[in-house]
Amino acid sequence: MSSTILSFATKYSIYSGTVICSLGIVGNVINILVFTQLKVFRDNRCAFYLTIESIFNFLYMLFGISVNILISIYGDDETGRSLIWCKLRYIIAQTLTSCSFTMVCCTAADEYFSTNYRCNLRQTCTLKLARYLTFILICIWTCHSIIFGYFSNIMPSIGCTISNENYRQYATFFFYPVLGGVLPIVISSFFSMLAYRNVRRIVRRQIPIIRRRLDRQITAMVLLRIVVFICLTVPSIIYHIYAINTPVLRNTSAQYAIVRLLQIIAFSLLNLNHMSSFYVFIMSSSRFRHQVKYFLIKKCWKHIRCCHTENLISPGNAQIFNSNIEHEQNN
Repeated sequence: MSSTILSFATKYSIYSGTVICSLGIVGNVINILVFTQLKVFRDNRCAFYLTIESIFNFLYMLFGISVNILISIYGDDETGRSLIWCKLRYIIAQTLTSCSFTMVCCTAADEYFSTNYRCNLRQTCTLKLARYLTFILICIWTCHSIIFGYFSNIMPSIGCTISNENYRQYATFFFYPVLGGVLPIVISSFFSMLAYRNVRRIVRRQIPIIRRRLDRQITAMVLLRIVVFICLTVPSIIYHIYAINTPVLRNTSAQYAIVRLLQIIAFSLLNLNHMSSFYVFIMSSSRFRHQVKYFLIKKCWKHIRCCHTENLISPGNAQIFNSNIEHEQNN
């Protein structure tokens, strides 16, 4: 029974992880390109936060692909055998996840300030301030994750886990439930609802129609993104708290097999969280669909065709092409 569950868990991890990470890489790359290349998003603070979130999600997807490769080769993620990889995995995963979650909160908060009827609040939040704030938050989460990795060790018969009892209590009662769970959910939900209320009042204010449409578009995108964020975050947080406090011996028992399956399901939900932003934006906004279509067809495809044409018209080909033209003109 346990061997069957472990076999199913391994196959599910490989196949689901590969599909999710592949779709996530494509989606986040398109997000980054659209938000940085289209003029309408270029100086928008919310688009800046969404770009940073997509970058961290993209890196997390690459990290997920590497873990899937290890699972497909060795049957597990190798954290129970290599102390360096055990610590690095905690550091990388915590940094990328925490920064991504923080950018979701920053996006919701900034959308509220951007749509606020008070002019001083709108003018206080600038793109320069957003860049400084993002840099500071990334540094804080990186230092926090390094400390997290420092207290991670390989325990006999358990594997890679937090060995320090005090830090385990901190992770159990504060980091996962508060910093990684309740706080980002409350902040993002609170500010997104306020932003939605502000957008409904925009019609009454004298705002250019382009700005009004952009605010409505981003608010709708962020609101649905946060709903998906909440639904996918809660199960993974519950599992992390459970796994830290009830470690199971690494053997062939049914309990270990079930816990292993729950772990893989929790990680797949977390991967979905990092993968879903582009597809949520596509579903929530028709304007974003048109913008993506415009970018892929009008810009990317046109650029590819131009590069292909330039490669075809090499110096030798250009000389033949010119001689043919002269011959036709003489005739």
